[in-house]
Amino acid sequence: MTVLAMDNVSLTLGGTRVLDDISLHVARGEFVSILGPSGSGKSSLFRLLTGALTPDRGSIRVDGAPLSSRSRAFAFMPQRDALMPWRRIIDNVILGLEVQGMDRAEARARVLPLFATFGLEGFERHYPAQLSGGMRQRAALLRTIVQDRPIQLLDEPFGALDALTRAGMQGWLEQRWQAAHWTTLLVTHDVREAVALSDRIYVFSRRPARIIAEFEVAEPRPRLGRPLSANAVRLEAELFDALLTQTGD
Repeated sequence: MTVLAMDNVSLTLGGTRVLDDISLHVARGEFVSILGPSGSGKSSLFRLLTGALTPDRGSIRVDGAPLSSRSRAFAFMPQRDALMPWRRIIDNVILGLEVQGMDRAEARARVLPLFATFGLEGFERHYPAQLSGGMRQRAALLRTIVQDRPIQLLDEPFGALDALTRAGMQGWLEQRWQAAHWTTLLVTHDVREAVALSDRIYVFSRRPARIIAEFEVAEPRPRLGRPLSANAVRLEAELFDALLTQTGD
């Protein structure tokens, strides 16, 4: 069942066309990635979904209904963890629930059982500066997930991490996603990350962004922590080719 549908969406900012006739869809429980070069407008698409921007034309529908400025469909995780340094980890994690109006004690009771699942048990009362980069990203993802929104928006969540930590976080996210099947839309410019995590991949052109290709990832899960199959290697090559041979630029 389609939970998110964007049809012929275009966006102009400051006189510059950013998105050009974007149409995509995400099914419930699906992991979809948007892959494209830096500055191609991928993050601007997320700002449309969260209501920070309004498209020039086109439609965005969630569960068949038009997206409104008061939509609560999306939980958003930015590129950096954005944890507040003066709040303990547990109070950072419940921030979204508090914004929704939930009592602090009730919010803490909801999230505490999840700390072990997210590899954060024992760190509830630590401050962000006391945690590693990977642990802070796990806390940021937990803060996103506990909001219990239909769709998770992940904007290059591991881009600021070193290569080893990033690989570990990708494997950890794959395991969590397999257990929960969150409906997820990931923005990335990392081809291997997209292939490792996604059910489908949309490829954006350079700005103004158009969808120049769509790929289905048929590889069995789990994918990380094992050698790349011939099909995965071939898909990565096709994705690189799509990024490097954009027509009309």
